[in-house]
Amino acid sequence: MHSFLFELGVEELPENVILPAIRYLQTSFEKILQEKDLNCGQIKIGSSPRRLSIWAENLPERQKDSQISKAGPSLSIAYTPEGELSPAGKGFLKKSGGSPEDIFIQKTEKGEFLAVSFLQTGESTIDILRTWILQSIPQIPWPKKMIWQSRDLAFSRPIRWIVALWDSSAIELDFFGVKAGNYSFGNRYLGLGKPIVIDSPQVYEARLKAAKVIVNGQKRRELIQSQCAQLFAGQAFKIKEDNRLLDIVTNLVEYPEAVVGDFDPRYLSLPEQIISSTISQNQKCFSVYDEHDRLANKFVFISNGNPQHNDIIRAGNEKVVAARLEDALWFFSEDSKLPLEDYLPKLQSVVFQSQMGSLADKTERLIRLGEYISKELGQDEVQSRKAMRIAKLCKADLVTLILGEKEFTKLQGYMGMQYALVHGEDPEIAQGIYEHYMPRGSSDGLPQTEGGAICAIADKLDTVAGIISVGLMPTGSQDPFALRRAAAGVVQILADRGWNLDLMALIDFALNMLQEKVKVKEDSATKVKSFFKQRISWLLGELGISYDVVASVMHVDISHLPDLIARARALQKLKSKDDFIRLVIGFKRVANIIQQEKSFAKLDPTLFESDAERDLHKALGVLSSRISEALDSWDYAGGLQRLVEFGKIIDNFFDKVLVNCDDEALRKNRYALLAAIRDEFTRMADLALIVVENQTTGE
Repeated sequence: MHSFLFELGVEELPENVILPAIRYLQTSFEKILQEKDLNCGQIKIGSSPRRLSIWAENLPERQKDSQISKAGPSLSIAYTPEGELSPAGKGFLKKSGGSPEDIFIQKTEKGEFLAVSFLQTGESTIDILRTWILQSIPQIPWPKKMIWQSRDLAFSRPIRWIVALWDSSAIELDFFGVKAGNYSFGNRYLGLGKPIVIDSPQVYEARLKAAKVIVNGQKRRELIQSQCAQLFAGQAFKIKEDNRLLDIVTNLVEYPEAVVGDFDPRYLSLPEQIISSTISQNQKCFSVYDEHDRLANKFVFISNGNPQHNDIIRAGNEKVVAARLEDALWFFSEDSKLPLEDYLPKLQSVVFQSQMGSLADKTERLIRLGEYISKELGQDEVQSRKAMRIAKLCKADLVTLILGEKEFTKLQGYMGMQYALVHGEDPEIAQGIYEHYMPRGSSDGLPQTEGGAICAIADKLDTVAGIISVGLMPTGSQDPFALRRAAAGVVQILADRGWNLDLMALIDFALNMLQEKVKVKEDSATKVKSFFKQRISWLLGELGISYDVVASVMHVDISHLPDLIARARALQKLKSKDDFIRLVIGFKRVANIIQQEKSFAKLDPTLFESDAERDLHKALGVLSSRISEALDSWDYAGGLQRLVEFGKIIDNFFDKVLVNCDDEALRKNRYALLAAIRDEFTRMADLALIVVENQTTGE
């Protein structure tokens, strides 16, 4: 059995492309082994900024020989009248991989056919792997590709070396002028002109480690965690846990060394997120906190350089951090000289979207939407004024220096909150300014203040309605304005708050307001409401509602989310009970019998022939009033229970009455009765969409 190693050496890759690239190579390698029927032992992968590698053990010398038998065209077309192979026969022979000596006649019930049978010699594993390497490298998925040495090859970064080993021997191959060999390179600080000989796949990891490269990404990650944990052992400091940042720095270095840096304590006067943003997002360093969970004037960076020169590396990092914090301090000081309200005129010169106007136009719409929502919620004058103030000021920080200079763009909303507090705004208003962007993503929280929640809904709804109404509906994976996230945020906030707002009416209000200054498409209302309907279905699924229950309640009025959620949860809870399952089966029988009918006669009780019909009709009248009471009081569990009780009367009707009788008048009257039952049931939910195992329905 044999071992194999492939390493692709490149210039430093961006950290975010490394994991997808090595996953592709692993999947591709496993696929080729499966296709070629090659078994192997353990497969290992390695990755770092300068290399992608994969190695495996216990590979066979070659594929197993296999007996190939294939049938082709009938003899009538496989041979010419002269007894020679026809074009069809020759084509089959070539495609099958056989030779004239392998031909035989296969006799079947359908006739005689040209066939071949031969022993196919297994291909050499080295040849298979050589071909795989040459074909897989260009297929590695990169977000951005560039042309380097050859016009025929687009790649993320220049390829510098290739290691391809079969046991201790190099596999001969040439990829666009880069010849494979048995030498790699270590950490960059050791020098680019010092190749490392890899004698076999078994020594690969050890040789690279000796050259200050830990090729296993998971081991690098664990080493960084261990070093960070030891840095402040016995001290009153701790590193803020940040798994996202940990993943990033793992793929920025090949041999990590955690080092502590400091900055001037005077910068601690800045708002905390400015400092942490500078340290983590810009410099990819970890923030440090003291025993009271206050930000300290320290940070931890992960070095990839020579540990002997840590003092020089530390000084360089401290210099860059200090420069950024000095800029931030100046921006913050200058911005704080004016209240947020003084920045509002500048919003007129910033375009939100070419057809939707400026940020000033958007602010005006937010105020009006916020006022509408506040009124619908019945807020008192104090809370309403707070919401209007938030709507007025929430976009002002976008034209401050600290955001306008593009240094801290991810702090929008947060900086608005800070500047509001500096100038004495109500803390609740300041918090609402920050919260109106929430939720920013799937892991973000929801607004905690009422004003923040109102403005978050208004902001997101205005964006979704506006962008769709000017013809920029998201398609597939393309959603440049993050409309799906915005619409999801609206329904999440409504559900979290339990606000019984009429969402469809709110959408109409937003579109009518847009029409005053924006030319909207004719079908905008339909498209926007359909878009939100998709997000409501998503939300119900996130709340643990099964797909069939979601489908069964989505046909009713979806304007009021708390109402819809309560209805879905009641149905979900009842779904698995035996008597409810019998009801569903009975209702499906009702729906199936009349599903082809386009119109129904007026129900005539005088045509009832049996007590079962009369009892059903009488009970239906009682059911209607009971369902109305349940809907008015949001008692969906009680309403569904009334349906369950009514199900027994339906069963009795079907046991004693033949719906599809010969008498047309009776049949149509019974159809009308069933239609009335269906209409009454669907006021609660469309039970025909509930999935029941092993059901039989119909008559």
